[in-house]
Amino acid sequence: MFMLARSPSFGSGTADISLRAQSEGNSPLMITFMVRMTFSQDDRAEVAEVLRALTLASRLEPGCVTYIPHYMDGDRDTVLIYEQYRDTAAAEAHRQSPHFKQYAVGGLYQKMKDRVREDLVALA
Repeated sequence: MFMLARSPSFGSGTADISLRAQSEGNSPLMITFMVRMTFSQDDRAEVAEVLRALTLASRLEPGCVTYIPHYMDGDRDTVLIYEQYRDTAAAEAHRQSPHFKQYAVGGLYQKMKDRVREDLVALA
């Protein structure tokens, strides 16, 4: 059984959406989610530069399994980041890292118009 749950908004005009598989005794080993953000086309070059720096630093984290930023095909103002961490502690360490605070909080979050996080649970 799947459940779609909406959590409190993050900043102005944003929402977090969680998709979780409900099954007894089944706990996910890895933390996997996607973050979708929209930006003004005037900020494209700066957003790309900040994403490159954030990606390089994030991939060096010991608990980071996958960190891949994408532009949406046909919409270069929308960025989707696919992230996977070894466990909850690794995901939290990412959010507390100096590079996250510098590039995400101090950079991307200041430029974004909207942000949605979707938590994922592997099917196989």
